[in-house]
Amino acid sequence: MIDFKFGQVMSTLFKTKEFVLFRFLIYMGITVAYIAVTGTGGGIGYLVGKVGNNPESGVFYGMFGGFALVSGVLYFFREYLLYLVKAGHIAVIVKHLDNQPMPEGQSQVKYAQGVVKDRFTESSVLFGVDQLIKGVLKTFTRIFSGVMLLLPFIPQPLVKFANAVVTMSLTYVDEVILAYYIRNNSTNPWEDSRKALVLYAQNYKTFLKNALFLTVMTWVMALLVLIVVFAPLAALMSFGGYEGGFWPFALAVVTAWGLKAALIDPFAMTALMQVFFKVTEGQEPNPEWEAKLERGSKKFVKLKEKAFNWVQGDRAKTDDTAAKITQTD
Repeated sequence: MIDFKFGQVMSTLFKTKEFVLFRFLIYMGITVAYIAVTGTGGGIGYLVGKVGNNPESGVFYGMFGGFALVSGVLYFFREYLLYLVKAGHIAVIVKHLDNQPMPEGQSQVKYAQGVVKDRFTESSVLFGVDQLIKGVLKTFTRIFSGVMLLLPFIPQPLVKFANAVVTMSLTYVDEVILAYYIRNNSTNPWEDSRKALVLYAQNYKTFLKNALFLTVMTWVMALLVLIVVFAPLAALMSFGGYEGGFWPFALAVVTAWGLKAALIDPFAMTALMQVFFKVTEGQEPNPEWEAKLERGSKKFVKLKEKAFNWVQGDRAKTDDTAAKITQTD
Protein backbone atom coordinates (compact mmCIF):
# COMPACT_ATOMS: atom_id res chain seq x y z
CA MET A 1 0.00 0.00 0.00
CA ILE A 2 2.78 2.44 0.92
CA ASP A 3 5.99 3.08 -1.00
CA PHE A 4 8.29 4.41 1.70
CA LYS A 5 10.52 2.44 4.06
CA PHE A 6 9.65 3.12 7.67
CA GLY A 7 13.08 2.10 8.94
CA GLN A 8 14.93 4.35 6.51
CA VAL A 9 12.70 7.30 7.37
CA MET A 10 13.32 6.85 11.10
CA SER A 11 17.05 6.40 10.48
CA THR A 12 17.16 9.64 8.46
CA LEU A 13 15.29 11.56 11.15
CA PHE A 14 17.66 10.19 13.79
CA LYS A 15 20.61 11.43 11.75
CA THR A 16 18.99 14.87 11.68
CA LYS A 17 18.27 14.80 15.42
CA GLU A 18 20.11 18.09 15.89
CA PHE A 19 17.64 19.80 13.57
CA VAL A 20 14.68 17.88 15.01
CA LEU A 21 15.68 19.29 18.40
CA PHE A 22 15.92 22.75 16.84
CA ARG A 23 12.39 22.37 15.43
CA PHE A 24 11.17 21.11 18.80
CA LEU A 25 12.58 24.13 20.63
CA ILE A 26 11.09 26.55 18.08
CA TYR A 27 7.58 25.08 18.12
CA MET A 28 7.56 24.43 21.87
CA GLY A 29 8.66 28.03 22.32
CA ILE A 30 5.61 29.08 20.31
CA THR A 31 3.41 26.79 22.43
CA VAL A 32 4.80 28.19 25.69
CA ALA A 33 4.26 31.72 24.35
CA TYR A 34 0.60 30.90 23.65
CA ILE A 35 0.10 29.47 27.14
CA ALA A 36 2.00 32.24 28.95
CA VAL A 37 0.54 35.22 27.07
CA THR A 38 -2.99 33.80 27.09
CA GLY A 39 -2.70 33.15 30.83
CA THR A 40 -1.30 36.63 31.45
CA GLY A 41 -4.12 38.13 29.41
CA GLY A 42 -6.59 36.18 31.52
CA GLY A 43 -5.01 37.51 34.72
CA ILE A 44 -5.14 41.09 33.50
CA GLY A 45 -8.70 40.57 32.32
CA TYR A 46 -9.65 39.20 35.73
CA LEU A 47 -8.31 42.29 37.50
CA VAL A 48 -10.04 44.62 35.07
CA GLY A 49 -13.27 42.63 35.21
CA LYS A 50 -13.21 42.60 39.01
CA VAL A 51 -13.37 46.38 39.00
CA GLY A 52 -16.57 46.14 36.98
CA ASN A 53 -17.92 43.21 39.05
CA ASN A 54 -17.65 40.88 36.07
CA PRO A 55 -14.36 38.97 36.49
CA GLU A 56 -15.42 35.93 34.44
CA SER A 57 -16.08 38.04 31.36
CA GLY A 58 -12.81 39.87 31.95
CA VAL A 59 -10.88 36.58 32.08
CA PHE A 60 -12.40 35.39 28.80
CA TYR A 61 -11.70 38.57 26.86
CA GLY A 62 -8.26 38.93 28.41
CA MET A 63 -7.33 35.41 27.33
CA PHE A 64 -8.76 36.07 23.90
CA GLY A 65 -6.60 39.17 23.57
CA GLY A 66 -3.47 37.27 24.61
CA PHE A 67 -4.21 34.42 22.21
CA ALA A 68 -4.86 36.85 19.34
CA LEU A 69 -1.64 38.75 20.09
CA VAL A 70 0.55 35.63 19.79
CA SER A 71 -1.34 34.55 16.65
CA GLY A 72 -0.71 37.94 15.05
CA VAL A 73 3.01 37.86 15.83
CA LEU A 74 3.26 34.29 14.51
CA TYR A 75 1.48 35.28 11.29
CA PHE A 76 3.90 38.18 10.83
CA PHE A 77 6.91 35.86 11.17
CA ARG A 78 5.50 32.99 9.07
CA GLU A 79 7.95 33.69 6.22
CA TYR A 80 10.89 33.33 8.55
CA LEU A 81 9.54 30.12 10.09
CA LEU A 82 9.40 28.65 6.60
CA TYR A 83 12.82 30.05 5.74
CA LEU A 84 14.69 29.01 8.89
CA VAL A 85 12.88 25.88 10.04
CA LYS A 86 11.08 23.98 7.29
CA ALA A 87 13.37 24.69 4.34
CA GLY A 88 16.42 24.26 6.56
CA HIS A 89 15.31 20.84 7.76
CA ILE A 90 14.54 19.84 4.17
CA ALA A 91 18.13 20.69 3.19
CA VAL A 92 19.53 18.48 5.96
CA ILE A 93 17.15 15.60 5.17
CA VAL A 94 18.09 15.71 1.48
CA LYS A 95 21.75 15.44 2.46
CA HIS A 96 21.13 12.30 4.50
CA LEU A 97 18.69 10.68 2.05
CA ASP A 98 21.48 10.88 -0.54
CA ASN A 99 23.91 9.36 2.00
CA GLN A 100 26.19 12.38 1.84
CA PRO A 101 28.26 13.43 4.87
CA MET A 102 27.77 16.78 6.54
CA PRO A 103 30.57 19.32 5.97
CA GLU A 104 33.41 18.92 8.45
CA GLY A 105 33.09 21.01 11.59
CA GLN A 106 29.69 22.49 10.68
CA SER A 107 26.47 22.03 12.65
CA GLN A 108 23.31 20.91 10.87
CA VAL A 109 21.54 24.18 11.65
CA LYS A 110 24.46 26.25 10.34
CA TYR A 111 24.70 24.10 7.20
CA ALA A 112 20.94 24.36 6.59
CA GLN A 113 20.95 28.14 6.94
CA GLY A 114 23.79 28.37 4.43
CA VAL A 115 22.05 26.15 1.88
CA VAL A 116 18.71 27.98 2.13
CA LYS A 117 20.37 31.38 1.93
CA ASP A 118 22.39 30.29 -1.10
CA ARG A 119 19.34 28.87 -2.91
CA PHE A 120 16.82 31.59 -2.13
CA THR A 121 18.85 34.65 -0.97
CA GLU A 122 15.80 36.25 0.69
CA SER A 123 12.91 34.73 2.63
CA SER A 124 10.46 36.51 0.30
CA VAL A 125 11.73 34.47 -2.67
CA LEU A 126 11.20 31.18 -0.82
CA PHE A 127 7.81 32.38 0.41
CA GLY A 128 6.83 33.38 -3.12
CA VAL A 129 7.86 30.01 -4.57
CA ASP A 130 6.05 28.17 -1.78
CA GLN A 131 2.83 30.15 -2.29
CA LEU A 132 2.83 29.49 -6.03
CA ILE A 133 3.38 25.77 -5.44
CA LYS A 134 0.45 25.69 -3.02
CA GLY A 135 -1.68 27.54 -5.56
CA VAL A 136 -0.93 24.95 -8.24
CA LEU A 137 -1.58 22.07 -5.84
CA LYS A 138 -5.09 23.42 -5.24
CA THR A 139 -5.76 22.35 -8.82
CA PHE A 140 -5.49 18.72 -7.73
CA THR A 141 -7.99 19.36 -4.94
CA ARG A 142 -10.46 20.85 -7.43
CA ILE A 143 -10.02 17.89 -9.77
CA PHE A 144 -10.56 15.42 -6.93
CA SER A 145 -13.64 17.34 -5.76
CA GLY A 146 -15.03 17.30 -9.29
CA VAL A 147 -14.58 13.54 -9.55
CA MET A 148 -16.28 13.00 -6.18
CA LEU A 149 -19.25 15.12 -7.25
CA LEU A 150 -19.72 12.86 -10.26
CA LEU A 151 -20.35 9.96 -7.87
CA PRO A 152 -23.81 10.79 -6.45
CA PHE A 153 -24.03 7.53 -4.46
CA ILE A 154 -21.34 8.80 -2.06
CA PRO A 155 -22.86 10.73 0.90
CA GLN A 156 -21.99 14.44 0.96
CA PRO A 157 -20.46 14.36 4.48
CA LEU A 158 -18.06 11.66 3.26
CA VAL A 159 -17.24 13.74 0.17
CA LYS A 160 -16.44 16.77 2.35
CA PHE A 161 -14.29 14.65 4.65
CA ALA A 162 -12.39 13.15 1.70
CA ASN A 163 -11.81 16.62 0.23
CA ALA A 164 -10.51 17.86 3.59
CA VAL A 165 -8.08 14.94 3.84
CA VAL A 166 -6.83 15.53 0.28
CA THR A 167 -6.31 19.23 1.03
CA MET A 168 -4.36 18.44 4.20
CA SER A 169 -2.25 15.84 2.40
CA LEU A 170 -0.95 18.51 0.01
CA THR A 171 0.70 20.24 2.99
CA TYR A 172 3.63 17.87 2.70
CA VAL A 173 3.78 17.87 -1.10
CA ASP A 174 4.88 21.50 -1.40
CA GLU A 175 7.76 20.72 0.99
CA VAL A 176 8.78 17.77 -1.18
CA ILE A 177 8.85 20.01 -4.25
CA LEU A 178 11.13 22.44 -2.41
CA ALA A 179 13.34 19.43 -1.59
CA TYR A 180 13.59 18.61 -5.30
CA TYR A 181 14.98 22.08 -6.00
CA ILE A 182 17.43 21.98 -3.11
CA ARG A 183 18.62 18.52 -4.14
CA ASN A 184 19.25 19.56 -7.76
CA ASN A 185 21.58 22.34 -6.62
CA SER A 186 20.37 24.56 -9.47
CA THR A 187 20.08 28.35 -9.54
CA ASN A 188 16.46 28.76 -10.65
CA PRO A 189 13.90 27.87 -7.92
CA TRP A 190 10.97 28.66 -10.21
CA GLU A 191 12.12 26.32 -12.99
CA ASP A 192 12.84 23.40 -10.68
CA SER A 193 9.51 23.89 -8.92
CA ARG A 194 7.79 23.81 -12.32
CA LYS A 195 9.52 20.53 -13.20
CA ALA A 196 8.73 19.00 -9.82
CA LEU A 197 5.04 19.89 -10.13
CA VAL A 198 4.85 18.20 -13.53
CA LEU A 199 6.63 15.13 -12.13
CA TYR A 200 4.17 15.08 -9.25
CA ALA A 201 1.23 15.35 -11.65
CA GLN A 202 2.37 12.49 -13.88
CA ASN A 203 2.81 10.26 -10.81
CA TYR A 204 -0.05 11.69 -8.79
CA LYS A 205 -1.69 8.34 -7.96
CA THR A 206 1.40 7.07 -6.16
CA PHE A 207 2.04 10.34 -4.34
CA LEU A 208 -1.57 10.95 -3.39
CA LYS A 209 -1.91 7.43 -1.99
CA ASN A 210 1.12 7.86 0.24
CA ALA A 211 0.21 11.44 1.18
CA LEU A 212 -3.29 10.39 2.25
CA PHE A 213 -1.92 7.54 4.36
CA LEU A 214 0.60 9.83 6.06
CA THR A 215 -1.97 12.58 6.62
CA VAL A 216 -4.40 10.25 8.38
CA MET A 217 -1.54 8.78 10.44
CA THR A 218 -0.21 12.17 11.53
CA TRP A 219 -3.61 13.53 12.52
CA VAL A 220 -4.47 10.39 14.49
CA MET A 221 -1.21 10.84 16.38
CA ALA A 222 -1.95 14.55 16.88
CA LEU A 223 -5.40 13.64 18.25
CA LEU A 224 -3.79 11.27 20.75
CA VAL A 225 -1.44 14.07 21.84
CA LEU A 226 -4.45 16.39 22.24
CA ILE A 227 -6.19 13.86 24.49
CA VAL A 228 -3.05 13.39 26.61
CA VAL A 229 -2.29 17.10 27.15
CA PHE A 230 -5.86 18.34 27.69
CA ALA A 231 -6.27 17.09 31.27
CA PRO A 232 -2.97 18.55 32.59
CA LEU A 233 -3.70 21.92 30.98
CA ALA A 234 -7.24 21.97 32.39
CA ALA A 235 -5.85 21.14 35.85
CA LEU A 236 -3.17 23.83 35.54
CA MET A 237 -5.73 26.47 34.60
CA SER A 238 -8.06 25.40 37.40
CA PHE A 239 -5.33 26.35 39.88
CA GLY A 240 -5.55 29.86 38.44
CA GLY A 241 -9.27 29.93 39.11
CA TYR A 242 -10.44 29.30 35.52
CA GLU A 243 -12.83 26.36 35.26
CA GLY A 244 -14.15 26.86 31.72
CA GLY A 245 -13.62 24.20 29.09
CA PHE A 246 -12.95 26.36 26.03
CA TRP A 247 -9.52 27.80 26.82
CA PRO A 248 -7.98 24.59 28.18
CA PHE A 249 -9.13 22.92 24.97
CA ALA A 250 -7.80 25.76 22.78
CA LEU A 251 -4.39 25.64 24.46
CA ALA A 252 -4.36 21.83 24.24
CA VAL A 253 -4.96 22.18 20.49
CA VAL A 254 -2.03 24.62 20.24
CA THR A 255 0.20 22.22 22.21
CA ALA A 256 -0.82 19.29 20.02
CA TRP A 257 -0.12 21.42 16.93
CA GLY A 258 3.32 22.34 18.27
CA LEU A 259 4.26 18.71 18.93
CA LYS A 260 2.87 17.67 15.55
CA ALA A 261 4.87 20.35 13.72
CA ALA A 262 8.04 19.57 15.70
CA LEU A 263 8.06 15.77 15.79
CA ILE A 264 5.30 14.23 13.65
CA ASP A 265 5.36 16.33 10.47
CA PRO A 266 9.08 15.68 9.82
CA PHE A 267 8.32 11.96 9.55
CA ALA A 268 5.60 12.51 6.94
CA MET A 269 7.75 15.00 5.03
CA THR A 270 10.76 12.65 4.97
CA ALA A 271 8.63 9.68 3.89
CA LEU A 272 7.16 11.60 0.95
CA MET A 273 10.58 12.89 -0.04
CA GLN A 274 11.81 9.30 -0.12
CA VAL A 275 8.87 8.28 -2.33
CA PHE A 276 9.28 11.27 -4.66
CA PHE A 277 13.01 10.76 -5.23
CA LYS A 278 12.55 7.02 -5.82
CA VAL A 279 9.57 7.25 -8.18
CA THR A 280 10.84 10.17 -10.28
CA GLU A 281 14.41 8.91 -10.59
CA GLY A 282 15.38 9.16 -14.27
CA GLN A 283 12.01 10.66 -15.31
CA GLU A 284 11.56 13.80 -17.37
CA PRO A 285 8.52 16.12 -17.15
CA ASN A 286 5.76 14.97 -19.49
CA PRO A 287 4.69 17.77 -21.91
CA GLU A 288 1.10 16.48 -21.86
CA TRP A 289 0.86 16.89 -18.11
CA GLU A 290 2.53 20.28 -18.32
CA ALA A 291 -0.13 21.37 -20.82
CA LYS A 292 -2.87 20.10 -18.50
CA LEU A 293 -1.46 22.13 -15.62
CA GLU A 294 -1.27 25.23 -17.81
CA ARG A 295 -4.93 24.85 -18.72
CA GLY A 296 -6.00 24.15 -15.14
CA SER A 297 -3.97 26.61 -13.08
CA LYS A 298 -3.11 30.26 -13.59
CA LYS A 299 -0.55 29.88 -10.81
CA PHE A 300 1.32 27.30 -12.89
CA VAL A 301 1.44 29.73 -15.81
CA LYS A 302 2.73 32.38 -13.40
CA LEU A 303 5.37 29.93 -12.20
CA LYS A 304 6.53 29.34 -15.78
CA GLU A 305 6.77 33.07 -16.36
CA LYS A 306 8.87 33.48 -13.22
CA ALA A 307 11.12 30.63 -14.34
CA PHE A 308 11.59 32.20 -17.77
CA ASN A 309 12.28 35.67 -16.41
CA TRP A 310 14.58 34.58 -13.60
CA VAL A 311 17.95 36.29 -13.85
CA GLN A 312 20.62 34.99 -11.53
CA GLY A 313 22.30 38.35 -11.02
CA ASP A 314 19.12 40.26 -10.25
CA ARG A 315 17.25 38.24 -7.64
CA ALA A 316 16.35 41.30 -5.63
CA LYS A 317 13.68 42.21 -8.16
CA THR A 318 11.69 39.16 -7.09
CA ASP A 319 11.29 40.40 -3.53
CA ASP A 320 7.80 41.70 -4.32
CA THR A 321 6.70 38.22 -5.43
CA ALA A 322 4.96 37.20 -2.22
CA ALA A 323 2.52 40.13 -2.33
CA LYS A 324 1.68 39.65 -5.99
CA ILE A 325 1.13 35.91 -6.12
CA THR A 326 -1.04 35.38 -3.07
CA GLN A 327 -4.08 36.51 -5.07
CA THR A 328 -6.42 33.65 -5.88
CA ASP A 329 -6.67 32.12 -9.33
